[in-house]
Amino acid sequence: MTKPLPSSDPAALLAAVLQANEGTANPRLKQVMAAVIRHLHALAVEVDLTPDELQVALDFLVAVGQATGPRKHEGILLADILGLATLVQLRSARHALEAGGTEPALVGPFWRANQPVRANGSTICDPATPGPRLRVTGRVTDLQGTPLAGARVETWQASPQGMYENQDPEQVSMNLRGRLETDAEGRFSFVSVRPAGYPVPIDGPCGALLAAQRRKVMRPAHLHFIAAAEGYKVLATQFFDIEDPNAFEDVVFGAVGSLLRRFEPDGEGGFTLHVELKLERGETRLPHCPLP
Repeated sequence: MTKPLPSSDPAALLAAVLQANEGTANPRLKQVMAAVIRHLHALAVEVDLTPDELQVALDFLVAVGQATGPRKHEGILLADILGLATLVQLRSARHALEAGGTEPALVGPFWRANQPVRANGSTICDPATPGPRLRVTGRVTDLQGTPLAGARVETWQASPQGMYENQDPEQVSMNLRGRLETDAEGRFSFVSVRPAGYPVPIDGPCGALLAAQRRKVMRPAHLHFIAAAEGYKVLATQFFDIEDPNAFEDVVFGAVGSLLRRFEPDGEGGFTLHVELKLERGETRLPHCPLP
């Protein structure tokens, strides 16, 4: 039988809810839930949350789930536009960054499982894809600069029209996506097209929130990378076109520090980009892939 609260004081309620959490078997879940409980109660007290406002918030969370499907993960988008995903990535990589590691960036909602395996130097785009060609070269190393041979590199990007292929019926399946393997010197390369910036999806509850906040909805042009090597922490990052008009106003706060790059003209109407992906030793655990 549940014991009655000793009083109607909010502090007594908080203490009772925290006490109910004490039986949680998983220590990490117990720690996280205790913090969630404390912060949610503090938020409700700070803003004097009303029952109607709480219902609006709960309906919003339900709508986030309902808006998630095989083409879009609204929950990831919510974490992105609140800056939470970027914060978690930066916190997770803080020791690597102190040692000169590559800055991380959020995975985002458009990485797909089973991206096609591509040979180094090959193209990742369908021949019909318009736009100036972009040749990308890269190298995967440890924090000391030692090359990592046989590392897995995943890349994906939006088209020059600002759409990922799973959003765009005009693009062939898996266009502008690839999985590569580094050579003995840790190098990889591929040919693509120069990407364009794009708005995040605004046809769901996250779009309604951005509109209510009167925020811009654009992401600057970028390429995604995931690098994985046995015995090293997986790096998820992005490299941004510094000449994009939204380079310093990324709606998901991902364009940080050294990830802003200039796409250099190659003298033939195309561009080049070189990236260094420096990995920290640790457990090799791929992030959750949001799309099939």
